[in-house]
Amino acid sequence: MIKIKNLTKQFGKKKVLDNISFTVEEGEIVGFLGQNGAGKTTTMNILTGYLSGTSGSAEVNGINILDNPLEAKKLIGFLPEQPPLYLDMTVKEYLYFIYDLKGCTLDRKKHLAEICEVIRIQHVYNRIIRNLSKGYRQRVGIAQALVGNPKVLIFDEPTVGLDPKQIIEIRNLIRSLGQSHTIILSTHILPEAQAVCDRMVIINEGQIVANEKTENIANIVDANRRLSVKICGPEKEVLSMLRGTDGIAYVETAGTFDKDSTTYLIESKPGIDMRKPLFHALAARGWPIIGMESLGANLEDIFIAIVDKQSQAKANKTQNRNNNKNTKETKFHAGNL
Repeated sequence: MIKIKNLTKQFGKKKVLDNISFTVEEGEIVGFLGQNGAGKTTTMNILTGYLSGTSGSAEVNGINILDNPLEAKKLIGFLPEQPPLYLDMTVKEYLYFIYDLKGCTLDRKKHLAEICEVIRIQHVYNRIIRNLSKGYRQRVGIAQALVGNPKVLIFDEPTVGLDPKQIIEIRNLIRSLGQSHTIILSTHILPEAQAVCDRMVIINEGQIVANEKTENIANIVDANRRLSVKICGPEKEVLSMLRGTDGIAYVETAGTFDKDSTTYLIESKPGIDMRKPLFHALAARGWPIIGMESLGANLEDIFIAIVDKQSQAKANKTQNRNNNKNTKETKFHAGNL
């Protein structure tokens, strides 16, 4: 449904997007993640026709957004970070205006009523937008994106500035819209993407650094390094044994909740899965494991790990380039002695 291929965008000498490529299949909800300034909004603006790329292409349902912008835009509903609302209009007046602006041919009254029911804004339909809460303004922004029933919805930071209750409501709304639309959710809030998205594309410094299904994204780092283990045995002796075990980087107690067992938080060294060795070592001492849970890696850990790997790779590349340059200069000077 969406195809971005070798897309590059420069503003003067600054390269904001660096040859990025990814696709979004029909019916997917894809999280487009990155820190502020990573290139998310620039990508969304190119995909929706607000900006042109320096090179590369962006297509919606096989239609190039630059070659045939009007046809491509008919397929897209867009909610920018700041909803494009006219505050002096009522919700009804605003949606009528958007209906006419998009040249929509669906039955206006029925179509807008259906949208208001889905977005749950029927009871504010005749209210002036200026008087609505930020959460309801966001809902009106989503409603305008749905006018014309586009196949693709693009939401840029849709929950910024909302309170916790409103965030949950908007997430649930996006999840329900995903049943009948293809959605790109651009955000820097990792738990938000985890709660809503089928797949995640992570961008950093204008480059795609990860493109994985949500349930597989933890495999990018060592997902089984952190364990919560409940062990029956004398706490001090168990703790001493764990701290002396090869492969364990860190141990702490999480409290005694039963009379005869204590929970320990254990982190292994990189690349080591401690579950089987722990079982055998504790069984040999007669200390039963009565509970073990892999804490895995949360998305914050994953994002930091991915960005750190990219930064290290860039640093190594720069160092190698400098080393090669110094070697050539040394040979040049040696040849002139």
